[in-house]
Amino acid sequence: QVQLVEAGGGLVQAGGSLRLSCEASGGTFSSYAMGWFRQAPGKEREFVGGIRWSDGMTYYADSVKGRFVIFKSNARTRVYLQMNLLQPEDTAVYYCAAGRATMQLRIPGQYDYWGQGTQVTVSS
Repeated sequence: QVQLVEAGGGLVQAGGSLRLSCEASGGTFSSYAMGWFRQAPGKEREFVGGIRWSDGMTYYADSVKGRFVIFKSNARTRVYLQMNLLQPEDTAVYYCAAGRATMQLRIPGQYDYWGQGTQVTVSS
């Protein structure tokens, strides 16, 4: 049973930083990709970024490119989302997800597994 557990959300002032983590267990993830999504109240879930486990290739939404960085730990099956220069519009529940590396990372429906989400609130 694959499980994804996010951690690291919280309240931060605009311009600040947060690091989210996603611990994956219960499966073999070498052929997987991990994605980060977010969902603000009243809005659809949107792609933030993703990483392919096999080669570490990363992909980002234009809205976070240059501010957010995704990286992984090979020692543990853990993926991180480093968020810098946070803005109030980044406020959302952030989710990590896992799916086959051959999928289209930007599409939520392509993912097989989801974490429970962690709240990120950026105050102005």
